[in-house]
Amino acid sequence: MGDKKDYVIYQGEDICGIRRAADAAARVRDQLPLMIRPGMSTKEIDNVAAALIHSTGGISAFLGYRGYPGQICISLNDEVVHGIGRIDKPVRPGDLISIDIGVNLGGYIGDTATSFVLGGTDDPDTLRLLDYTRKALDEGINAAVAGRYIKNISSAVEKIAKSAKLGIVREYCGHGCGKTLHDPPEIPNYVSFNKGPELRPGMVLAIEPMLNLGTSKVITESDGWTVRTSDGKLSAHFEHMVLITESKPEILTWLKT
Repeated sequence: MGDKKDYVIYQGEDICGIRRAADAAARVRDQLPLMIRPGMSTKEIDNVAAALIHSTGGISAFLGYRGYPGQICISLNDEVVHGIGRIDKPVRPGDLISIDIGVNLGGYIGDTATSFVLGGTDDPDTLRLLDYTRKALDEGINAAVAGRYIKNISSAVEKIAKSAKLGIVREYCGHGCGKTLHDPPEIPNYVSFNKGPELRPGMVLAIEPMLNLGTSKVITESDGWTVRTSDGKLSAHFEHMVLITESKPEILTWLKT
């Protein structure tokens, strides 16, 4: 069992604020893919995201965080996370696009991600990657029940990833989220030696599997941010924020309407 340094418990007005921020992030996540067209640069997509975030009344939770230069993270194909919008980088039909959205609304954070193929795909490997990364997130959420441990979430994600023979990124993981973008605890997408803190009502967790078609190994580009698979194969990323309750977890970034 963890001590108070291992997790944060939210209550009352704080939970209401986090709910609003998570809802704002979810709206941007769902609207942005509908506005992406072939030929747009990832910088243009970043600009559209900035306008959507502004329309919620919030600001980007990512811009300036540890020096990050983008409004959102836009990662293409073999890029795993932290891709930066660039004017010289157009998107094309068939690109696998991962968007990671962070919104700061009134001092509370919403953080969510999704992956999709521009124009769709019938490639079985790509579909396996997307379907099972999404399923890994669902199973991780189902394991996020009060009285269990962080390790139970990790185990649920790992089990699905292994069943689909997908590489599990180990260098990046889920995390607590609420008044800051990254609260404790960390939530690995694989089983580690540490079971982590017990899940308690009031904990807010960002669960985010990052799975690859090939190796689990990743490299960081010379820009210091963009992370890609070391074998050049596709990667997918899905993320929801959940509130641990007395019963089943509440998915904060799942739009209710």
